[in-house]
Amino acid sequence: MKQRLIIYAQLMRLDRPVGIFLLLWPTLWALWIASAGQPDPKVLLVFVAGVALMRSAGCVINDFADRAFDPHVKRTINRPLATGKASSQEALLLFAGLCLVAFGLVLLLNPLTIGLSFAGALLAATYPFMKRYTHWPQAYLGAAFGWAVPMAFAAQTGTVPIAAWLLFIATVLWATVYDTFYGMVDREDDLLIGVKSTAILFGEGDRLMTALLQGALLLLLFWIGYREGLGFYYYLGLAIAAGLAGYQQYLLRSREPAQYFRAFLNNNAFGAVIFGGIALHYLTA
Repeated sequence: MKQRLIIYAQLMRLDRPVGIFLLLWPTLWALWIASAGQPDPKVLLVFVAGVALMRSAGCVINDFADRAFDPHVKRTINRPLATGKASSQEALLLFAGLCLVAFGLVLLLNPLTIGLSFAGALLAATYPFMKRYTHWPQAYLGAAFGWAVPMAFAAQTGTVPIAAWLLFIATVLWATVYDTFYGMVDREDDLLIGVKSTAILFGEGDRLMTALLQGALLLLLFWIGYREGLGFYYYLGLAIAAGLAGYQQYLLRSREPAQYFRAFLNNNAFGAVIFGGIALHYLTA
């Protein structure tokens, strides 16, 4: 039993929690702005738990979708479905169970949030299959990750204002950048097995394209801060985030897979400093 639980934890990628944080940061951005720094404790708890559950569910359905590809990719060759340690049926049952628990939490919130959750579940369930049909699965991932933003506004305020959709777009841009970095790690393997990604689409222009996307993201975050009346600490966090974006581009210069992965991981700090700036603004207001 213990061994099965370990395998399920690996299938949910609980041993690599960075993905939880990448989904959590924009959720916290949204909750803090929607509540002017004082989120409802129940809403906060539901969203933090929901983020962990849905990221885990997303990893499970991703591995199910990629079960024929992962044995041929160096980075994923040891995943439970790729090695046969877990079956496809187990993966689907685990995915369904995680989604049901997450939906049970959403039922504690208002009807608007419950309604929005169905679109979020659809995005999470279909994302892993997008790499077969489009070179932009990273943007689709951004929509799946970013859907927590309008849901957070809905849960906290009962509405989904323009600020929510601007933050949603910012999250899509951000996820497209960091998942492109992630895709660069597997680019050679992905070319061989025939799956699509922005890393493949951008080709030799990957640094330029990701830099342009980062620039658009930072400008949008600046505009959001201006619209919402955020002050010094927010812009300080944004300045640090800009420095981190520059550092990520510096890491890409060698075009080594290990450096691509470091650039991807550095986005956890990017999200954290943006949240720190938002939280400090409301804390000191």
